[in-house]
Amino acid sequence: MSLKILKIDPYLKPYEEDLQLRMDNYVNKRKELLGDADITDFAEGYKYFGIHPTNEGWVYREWAPAAEKMYFTGDFNNWDIYANEMTRLENGVFEIKLDGKDTLRVGQKVQAIVIHNGETLRRIPTYATRVVQDPENFIWCAEVDDVLYDDFEWTDHNHRIAATPYIYECHIGMASEDYKVASYREFTVNVLPRIKKLGYNTIQIMAIMEHPYYGSFGYQVSNFFAASSRYGSGKDLKELINTAHRMGITVLLDVVHSHAVKNTLEGLNMFDGTEYQFFHAGAKGNHSAWDTKLFNYGKNEVLHFLLSNLKFWMSVYHFDGFRFDGVTSMLYHDHGLGSAFCNYDMYFSLNTDTEAVTYLQLANELIHSYNPKALTIAEDMSGMPGMCLKIADGGIGFDYRLSMGVPDLWIKMIKENSDENWNMDTLWWELNSRRPKEKNIGYSESHDQALVGDKTIMFRLCDKEMYYGMNKGENMIIDRGVALHKMIRLITASLAGEGYLNFMGNEFGHPEWIDFPREGNGWSYHYCRRQWSLADNPDLRYGQLREFDKAMISLLRKERLLSKKAELGLIHNDDKVIIYSVGSLCFAFNFHPEKSFSDYPVPTAFTGKYKAILSSDESRFGGFNRVDTEYVYESHEGGFKCYLPSRTVTVFKKK
Repeated sequence: MSLKILKIDPYLKPYEEDLQLRMDNYVNKRKELLGDADITDFAEGYKYFGIHPTNEGWVYREWAPAAEKMYFTGDFNNWDIYANEMTRLENGVFEIKLDGKDTLRVGQKVQAIVIHNGETLRRIPTYATRVVQDPENFIWCAEVDDVLYDDFEWTDHNHRIAATPYIYECHIGMASEDYKVASYREFTVNVLPRIKKLGYNTIQIMAIMEHPYYGSFGYQVSNFFAASSRYGSGKDLKELINTAHRMGITVLLDVVHSHAVKNTLEGLNMFDGTEYQFFHAGAKGNHSAWDTKLFNYGKNEVLHFLLSNLKFWMSVYHFDGFRFDGVTSMLYHDHGLGSAFCNYDMYFSLNTDTEAVTYLQLANELIHSYNPKALTIAEDMSGMPGMCLKIADGGIGFDYRLSMGVPDLWIKMIKENSDENWNMDTLWWELNSRRPKEKNIGYSESHDQALVGDKTIMFRLCDKEMYYGMNKGENMIIDRGVALHKMIRLITASLAGEGYLNFMGNEFGHPEWIDFPREGNGWSYHYCRRQWSLADNPDLRYGQLREFDKAMISLLRKERLLSKKAELGLIHNDDKVIIYSVGSLCFAFNFHPEKSFSDYPVPTAFTGKYKAILSSDESRFGGFNRVDTEYVYESHEGGFKCYLPSRTVTVFKKK
């Protein structure tokens, strides 16, 4: 192990001892867990624990160190909770073997019974691969499932994971236009073709790990090995992923290892009767802002559980990688709440949870050992140094981090200033600021900015005018919103990262917000769906935004722009103009709300002939066709002059 990170970022030199501690912790914990074993062999708890068929019948194993006794019950024994007692083995493991292959059948419901301090506790097996809710009494229960052993025929053997991810963030349940929870099958048939047509090469699926409260957006997980039964069967999810792979689409799981739901009947909390089996005891085990439980990453059994969970999703379901949720919360004992992270001292202090750092290093080692091409993305707003550097160089091992400051920048600019007062220097700086040698996923908005209480970019720009003004035709408010929506997305996509992300529907300016069915809205699905028909309607302007997004993604992918460095050509804050080059392309943005410029000097990286290959002002994108896309410009002494209409971006390419 080296500390190459110190050469990459010399400002870290005063923290050399802290970085060495990071690496020592990783090496020592790895040796403690594995010895000389391979980490991919270690992370197979799901093959031992849980419910499995055997040659003689079935076996169920569970880790419950504080349990005095355990029983296994369900449909198979008419719910006689004390009829089938489990045997206590070493290290707090319980086991029961059921003779006869027909003792259990797929589809039967089962529960674990834990006796702790003389109290009888009903629990769901921690490695359950399917968990369902009774529609009458609303009780959650495990269901015997064959997802580990079914005869599903994978045909994705030639699938290649995206080298540069263009991510379509999506939620299965709200992907339908109908007032309901949509299914895996519906997503496969109706939504995957849309994503493919738009040009995105990666999907990041939210809310897959089972969660009792639909409105949590999937971020309060109860059953870590169970694909949510709301959307269908595990086989349906496999078919979705298999189909995506055949389309050339990489599939990422939005994995939640930062916390867990506090429910005891449905989740891990108090499984063996103690609060400290999986989580920290006392206040340390509770997230004050999220009202959830916090894992004890210093406990070897917890590491085994979480690492096995990652391999399970990759091995059984063929996920190509993960977006790790809530990484900032994991990294700091105060969970980063209210912290601005304005100096390096904040990354290396007693507030840093070094055990969580070690877990994230082990997780990345496992993922990339199992699949060297796998992608891992960290949702970290703190900017922890080394997050996306190799572990061998002193890093934590992620491939990308989300550029979480960029959406905040756009909200601040739109909310606090009219666009004639936007600062171009600030915009350029913020979109290009990231840690050296660490890759980012750029985005202007994700699901976070679409939730009730917040607003999407299009809704911020147009507000109530969207309800009746999106018909094709002149409308000053809508014209402004459509123009800026396109410009914001292109400047973000081309500058803010080495990958790009969009939340489903936002590419065409989906109206309103996301509000899950809840008591406060009468359990309505009105705001918990995607109105695809808006973009399909030729009389509305949503389709024009979608077409621009499609053209934008096509251009970025064709020119491989996100693998190239942008070179600034010109910033003029009074004119609201930013011009920069990426490879053989030149991007000219005029954010001015009123001024169009004739014969504006456009500096270029190369001399030669240039032609406009994309303009946000094309009529097919809802513009006014003020840019001549046929004219050839001669670049002499590093530039040429051209017409830059107000509120437009034009992309020129050297012939």
